[in-house]
Amino acid sequence: MRVLRAGESALLVELADGAAAEAFHAELLRRRAAGALPGVREIVPAARTVLLDGVAEPGRLAAELPGWEPRAERPRAGGVVEVPVRYDGPDLPEVAARWGVTPAEAARIHSAAEFRVAFCGFAPGFGYLTGLGARYEVPRRATPRTAVPAGAVALAGPYTGVYPRSSPGGWQLIGTTDAVLWDTGREPAALLSPGTRVRFTAVDVRPGTGAGR
Repeated sequence: MRVLRAGESALLVELADGAAAEAFHAELLRRRAAGALPGVREIVPAARTVLLDGVAEPGRLAAELPGWEPRAERPRAGGVVEVPVRYDGPDLPEVAARWGVTPAEAARIHSAAEFRVAFCGFAPGFGYLTGLGARYEVPRRATPRTAVPAGAVALAGPYTGVYPRSSPGGWQLIGTTDAVLWDTGREPAALLSPGTRVRFTAVDVRPGTGAGR
């Protein structure tokens, strides 16, 4: 862990990898919920860092953070956001082949996992979700698509994500959802935020994969 000052009232904590950053973020949320993290206005996780902004005593906290030992378990408080998915993505057969299963089984594996939003970025409402495990990691496409439709459910590396709007993208597309990921008329606007627990519920699977509604 490396703790860096970021301006007058913020700290940037660099961690060894994504798993360490997620565990550290979970520990921060746990301590804030318990009232043991006063004087911190905002906590912003990323792939390998966590930013603490609005820190009342940054020098003191910077000295304390390296001594923290995040708990192994993730916080379980709060409900689970369910995202209905049609497993009809064009890359589902290729992903299934990489996993050594049928497309129908790949859909069952994905929908059986409980995910957690590790961090958000790329576009408003886009969450990077972990939970599948290392054996199911898949690479980005060699050639990105110039347009991925809104609602596309996709995989890349250790993450699952849902495109909140149409945009270019290089992730492997395994399904689609009608869930609205970003709505400025809603409070909060983002359906998914760091720390949110998520499950994908299968409402359909690509024809010919051996599974129905």
